[in-house]
Amino acid sequence: MQQPKKYSYLALGDSYTIGEAVPIAESFPYQTIQILRNAGYDFYAAEIIAKTGWTTDELLEAITGTTFSNPYDIVSLLAGVNNQYRGMSIDEYANSFETLLKNAISFSDKRNDHVFVLSIPDWGVTPVAKDRNPIFISAEIDRFNEVNKQLSHQYRVGYINITEETRKAAADETLLATDKLHPSGKAYGVWAKELAKKIEGVID
Repeated sequence: MQQPKKYSYLALGDSYTIGEAVPIAESFPYQTIQILRNAGYDFYAAEIIAKTGWTTDELLEAITGTTFSNPYDIVSLLAGVNNQYRGMSIDEYANSFETLLKNAISFSDKRNDHVFVLSIPDWGVTPVAKDRNPIFISAEIDRFNEVNKQLSHQYRVGYINITEETRKAAADETLLATDKLHPSGKAYGVWAKELAKKIEGVID
C-alpha cells in the first residue's frame, strides 16, 4: 500500500512570521500546519527563515547563507514592514522583493501556485504608532503592498491580503500581542485559516 504523502512548508519573513511576542505555536505558520493536520494532511513542522527587524535585503542575505532541503510543497513570503519602518525606498523594496519571490518559486520547484505572498500588516493602527504619524504609516504600507501584490500577480503566485484584517486592531486590542505592536495568536489564527484554505486548494 502506498504511504500517504508528507508535505513540507517553508515560511520566509520577519517578526510577523516568527510570531514576535506570542508563543511559537501561535505563529501563523504553526497554526496553519495544525489546521492542515486536523484536516487529515500529513505535514512536517514548518521550517521558518525569519527574524524580527529583518528588511527584505536582510532576509535575502539569510537565505543566501542557509542550506535548504528543497523543493518544498508550500512556501510563504511576508516581508517589507521593516523597509517601510526604516524609510527605505519603494524601488529598493520592489527589487529585493522580486528577488525573494523568485527564490520562493525556486524553493517550490517552480510550482508558482504553491507559493503564497501575504500582504504587510498595518502597524500604524497599533498603540506603538500613535505618536508616529499613523496616517502616513498606513499610506506607506498601502504603497508597499501595491508592489508586492503586483509582483505576485506578475509571477502568478497566490496572494493573501491580510492588511485590512490587521486594521481591525484599531478597535479590538485582543488582536494585538502584549507588546501592543505585533498581532496576537487570535489574529494569526485568522491568517492561518485563510492560508490553510488556499493550501488545500493546491496540494494533492
